[in-house]
Amino acid sequence: MDQLYSFDALLFPSDGRPPHVVQLMTSPASFTDPHSLQTSTNVNSRIPHPEVYMDYIAEGVGQRPWNYQLVEALDGMNKKFAEPYIIFYPTISRDGMPFPVNKSIREIQGRAFREDLSWRGNIVVAKYHDGRFSAMKNASMADFPLLKNYLATHPSPIRVSAASSPSTPRASASFAELAPSTTEAEPPESEPGPSTRRTQ
Repeated sequence: MDQLYSFDALLFPSDGRPPHVVQLMTSPASFTDPHSLQTSTNVNSRIPHPEVYMDYIAEGVGQRPWNYQLVEALDGMNKKFAEPYIIFYPTISRDGMPFPVNKSIREIQGRAFREDLSWRGNIVVAKYHDGRFSAMKNASMADFPLLKNYLATHPSPIRVSAASSPSTPRASASFAELAPSTTEAEPPESEPGPSTRRTQ
């Protein structure tokens, strides 16, 4: 049986509850040999599972129902964080409707809040070091001030269309487009997504 490792991460609940620490599970990454079509497991590469904490997220859709955004520095910083953050956010809901506005982050943004560029659904933030996703480490509430600073001035990468108003039939509402982002969000299709190596 595949061994599951967990790391402490911060959860920003969409219902307005205070952010708190949760256990982010990871599992070994599997790769398929294109020649033999055999599947093998790399014990040093791991896939995070933030979807465990994402309400209303789609299941069995044949593609990853969440995406991620890197937080490598705050505005005005000359150097990147030695231990950057990675924000996981849901992208595909069960019924195609936009996820509910994240009230926790809405409160953080205050007057800068824009509904069409709002962070939606439950947001999970993890911490990593030693290269891109090569090692994940435990986050804590001590990381909250930096994340609060970032979220206060950075909108969601997903722009929600005006068609998602309550008067619009559910079947016609959808995510319209990706909003401009200054940080890397989507890995090449050849990659399985962010992978991590367990650290002590």
